[in-house]
Amino acid sequence: MATPVKPQRRISRLSEIGRVATRHGFGYLIDRRRSNDNRQLADRGRRLREMLDELGPTFVKFGQLLSTRPDVMPPDIVAELRKLQDQVSPFPFADVRRVVESELELTIEQAFLSFEEQPVAAASIGQVHRAVLPTGGEVVVKVQRPDAPRQIESDLQLMRSAARVVRERVRSLDFIDSEALVDEFARSIRQELDYQHEARNAETFRRNFGDSTEVLVPRVIWRYSSPRVLTLERLEGVQFASLDLEAYTAEQRRELAYRMTDAWMTMIFRHGFFHGDPHPANIMLLDDGRIGLVDFGLAGKLTDEDMTRLTRLFVDAATENVEALPRRLSELGLRYPKEREQELRDAIEELYYRYYGASVSSIDPIEVIREGLDLIYSLNLRLPTRFVILDKAIATLGAVGVELYPDFNVFEVAKPYARKLMVERFSPKRMTLRMQSEVRELASVARELPYQMRDIVEQTRQGRLEVNIRNPGIDELTLHIDHAINRIAIALIVSGGLVGSSILGVVNARGPQLIGVNLIAFLGFVISGVFGVWLIWGIVRSGRL
Repeated sequence: MATPVKPQRRISRLSEIGRVATRHGFGYLIDRRRSNDNRQLADRGRRLREMLDELGPTFVKFGQLLSTRPDVMPPDIVAELRKLQDQVSPFPFADVRRVVESELELTIEQAFLSFEEQPVAAASIGQVHRAVLPTGGEVVVKVQRPDAPRQIESDLQLMRSAARVVRERVRSLDFIDSEALVDEFARSIRQELDYQHEARNAETFRRNFGDSTEVLVPRVIWRYSSPRVLTLERLEGVQFASLDLEAYTAEQRRELAYRMTDAWMTMIFRHGFFHGDPHPANIMLLDDGRIGLVDFGLAGKLTDEDMTRLTRLFVDAATENVEALPRRLSELGLRYPKEREQELRDAIEELYYRYYGASVSSIDPIEVIREGLDLIYSLNLRLPTRFVILDKAIATLGAVGVELYPDFNVFEVAKPYARKLMVERFSPKRMTLRMQSEVRELASVARELPYQMRDIVEQTRQGRLEVNIRNPGIDELTLHIDHAINRIAIALIVSGGLVGSSILGVVNARGPQLIGVNLIAFLGFVISGVFGVWLIWGIVRSGRL
């Protein structure tokens, strides 16, 4: 359970966030009197990236999440946020010792023959040390920062406060549920705090590549792993980020780029379970020539049904059935306002025919992805999380491939896999199995239908049948009607007060008087006048005269 955040500490952190936001040109989020200069839109992505980077590790990770949400972030901001790197200074070895010994219930000397005090990598949540097991096996040990949960919970509270400010003050972002976005991030980062989740992902990847001669995934040492300590078999090699590309020929670099991509296409199209962050620091060229994978915190999963629906999408695209593409995308989980369906169809058709007939080698995949992101954002589409992770993985893969080999094209590697997928999905054996499955589904529906009809009839007979009708615009209409009725009621009160006071002033000349008018009648005029001014001010302020 996270330690409560002290009020003074929270106020200090809020002040720091306000100063950093103002310095990077986002002061209008804090102060209503500031305006958002449209001339700054050109570099808003860079400024946002630099602001999150300055605010620290938790905000960097939030920026990385936003970079996977092209449905809520403009393409220029997505491109900038994908440059964020999770790099921080290492924490002291005394803290490492305390966490390891607390989690493993062994001293470091009992658990390991040797344990290097200097980490080989450090990030916001943990850092990695080399070690040797009592059996002589060489491993790497990932140790969580001792204050990571408390710091993350503190920043999450502040993010929720900031999300409420954005929702109230930035009208241009009304279509984004900022609080839901922070909640999604909270779930994601809390899952990342559990190293056993990453260990299970690593085990799955290792099992999938068990017989591969091209890819190696390190083995999890479960005896020395816990929710805050993860011990993996050590891979000997060089990270792609550290490769001296000048030492390789163009052909060697091309082979490396295509072997790396082939590994990801295997994960996506064959295993249905893929590494979600193919960053060059997470890919290694091992000493024996194989590709090594590390850092398994982010992974995506595609079900068998997802693959079937993807195949149908490929078939419709290949046969120029553009009219069916919005429906196929909807089957995959894409959500869009129904009133914009024709607009979506037109946009897809325009994008489709722009590239139709071109050879795969002549298409720039990064440009296609950029145009796709632009389409997603402009139409306010909603993507399922698994496809958002897939989009990020392919985009990152394409960027790394181009860095290795400038003429690299990720689509060329994907094409034979997609073709094989289509053949497999429409093979006689697969069609027979699918037919049997659908027959069983229909039989189940037919079996349940009489009972469902009986329930409906029974509820109708007992007067318990309810029909709920939802209209997205009805709440707004009701609100407008309420406002109109309130104004009519106030207008009637004002009119009645004026008429009643006038009659009282004429027929009752006795009693106390003020400026020649009966005092009660005078008070009636004043009260009616106040209500009248209030009504007029409310109408003027609403802008609807």
